[in-house]
Amino acid sequence: MRLEGSDGARRNARRLRREMTPPEIGLWLALRRNPHKLRFRKQHSAGGYVLDFYCAPAMLAIEVDGEAHACGDRPSRDAARDAWLAAQGLYVLRYPASEVLNNLEGVVDQILEIATRRRDALEG
Repeated sequence: MRLEGSDGARRNARRLRREMTPPEIGLWLALRRNPHKLRFRKQHSAGGYVLDFYCAPAMLAIEVDGEAHACGDRPSRDAARDAWLAAQGLYVLRYPASEVLNNLEGVVDQILEIATRRRDALEG
């Protein structure tokens, strides 16, 4: 299934690709060179949203959440976004930015294990 983004989300995704945070950059570099030959996209538009990372064969979205995700209405907005993505058949993984910075190898191992399992289940 091809996940399409709105015009505004595509424009926002282009901007966000240029403005990635240090945790996003570290995770991107690690995901790009994975031994499972899984292809990840960075800042991928989906509907009106932009996913930090997306693995299409696994229907998997990965989000790196900074401190702002715990403030104000962000938790409820994130929950609504995750519900919309789930309705599209995506599984969403969320990691605090601090965990990505402090445990990159563990985060990458978990992402690759889940992505490989989902890809295999969807193919077979």
